[in-house]
Amino acid sequence: MKILGVGVDIVKNNRFKILTRKGNFILRTFSKNEINFSKKKNMKIAFFAKRFAAKESFSKSLGTGIRDNLNFKDIEVLNDKFGKPYFRKTKKIGNLIYKKFKVKNYHLFLSISDEKDYSIAFTIIQKQ
Repeated sequence: MKILGVGVDIVKNNRFKILTRKGNFILRTFSKNEINFSKKKNMKIAFFAKRFAAKESFSKSLGTGIRDNLNFKDIEVLNDKFGKPYFRKTKKIGNLIYKKFKVKNYHLFLSISDEKDYSIAFTIIQKQ
């Protein structure tokens, strides 16, 4: 299996105290599923900071950043039943990966973490 792309991003959590108070930022950046899931969380700042870092790390692993018909809401971070984060594979994400790497079968790996001041995410795109 070949690694096609790797991306990492780190954010300062304090930035999200201000940004999460502005409803527009949340609605422009996060999916309905992510926003609904945040309502169950006590640490909303860390929740949104980690997901933002994950979206950035994905765009970096793709090698494009957030542009060329890719926006933050296209990248959805969910959790499995054990709490492990993952990217929801959509047709649009599949098309972008195919356009960039010419593969239809791929794995997306995501690791996210946070401390008091920072959140970090690491993404790998791997050919199946």
